[in-house]
Amino acid sequence: MSAPAPRTGVWFIGARGSVATTAIAGCAALAAGLRPATGMVTETPPFADSGLPALASLVFGGHDTADCPLPKRAEALVAGGVLPHGLPSAIGRELATADAEIRPGGPLPGDTRDDEELIAAFAADLTDFGHRNGLTRTVVINVASTEPVPDPRGKRLPASSLYAAAALRAGCPHVNFTPSTGLRAPALRDAVAACGLPHAGRDGKTGQTLLRSVLAPMFTQRALSVRAWSGTNLLGGGDGAALADPGAAAAKNAGKERVLADTLGTAPEGRVHIDDVPALGDWKTAWDHIAFDGFLGARMVLQTTWQGCDSALAAPLVLDLARLVARAHERGLTGPLPQLGFYFKDPDGGPAALFEQYEALLALAGTLRGDR
Repeated sequence: MSAPAPRTGVWFIGARGSVATTAIAGCAALAAGLRPATGMVTETPPFADSGLPALASLVFGGHDTADCPLPKRAEALVAGGVLPHGLPSAIGRELATADAEIRPGGPLPGDTRDDEELIAAFAADLTDFGHRNGLTRTVVINVASTEPVPDPRGKRLPASSLYAAAALRAGCPHVNFTPSTGLRAPALRDAVAACGLPHAGRDGKTGQTLLRSVLAPMFTQRALSVRAWSGTNLLGGGDGAALADPGAAAAKNAGKERVLADTLGTAPEGRVHIDDVPALGDWKTAWDHIAFDGFLGARMVLQTTWQGCDSALAAPLVLDLARLVARAHERGLTGPLPQLGFYFKDPDGGPAALFEQYEALLALAGTLRGDR
């Protein structure tokens, strides 16, 4: 009798949110052959022999402070036009199985546990998840709502850092798909350096910044001088509500601005504005206005409009990252993975331009295959 195929855990922080629900539903649909793998870079030919865990081998769980069951959350996403009609019923068993693995997050109002007690509890949840499901490893991925930039004088770690510290304690690779602090808290610096685990982040690049990372190198390589670059985002859903907080919006915009500064060599005039429009639900619209100078000082303008569903854009990237980081852990890679900057606004090192980031990602695929 052959040994059972190895299984890999994917533990979402914000497991009942739109991104996690879409990723879990999407993985089940792809594994069952119900839908094509549109948007998943790891399902393209360069990654075919990289030893990535199969989609059918992924086991989902997570932490969340919300209590809406995944099947009900998926139905809400159908109503919002994010998931196709009929999908939640077709994968109902998979959604219910994942929902049974979601544990209460925190800290919630009134929670008297200190940071150490919370980290210990979260780490115990991760360890129990791995043992009960016979997992070879678990990748922790933060897809929760954006936190405000923490007060440097604060005595408590932000929630994202509590979860990240728990991942390290449980021996789990960590991915921060949000602009929140996560592993970058100064108090975690020594633990991160000593953990011997691969990790990646921060802030997934799904829409407006993805386009910026393509256009900014164009101006640089054509020796066109960008005078100003302004943008506006209209979005609803949980992200819109979270980013209505000026502190959270500032954390989000820092990554958007870094892409331009790193690529152009200086930060151009202009800012990004984020407006919460609840009626848009999980959909968003982003406008950019780029003022630039051409030959002999001719003044020109480029305007772009991006309309999309953030959770549908993010979910395939999250599945890519889960598979890539799991394989990196299996291959013994440690520390930050700058080759995964392709997926992030504020990555752990590496180039800023998307095409160069893609080349770095392909090089990582070779490493995972064992080419070098």
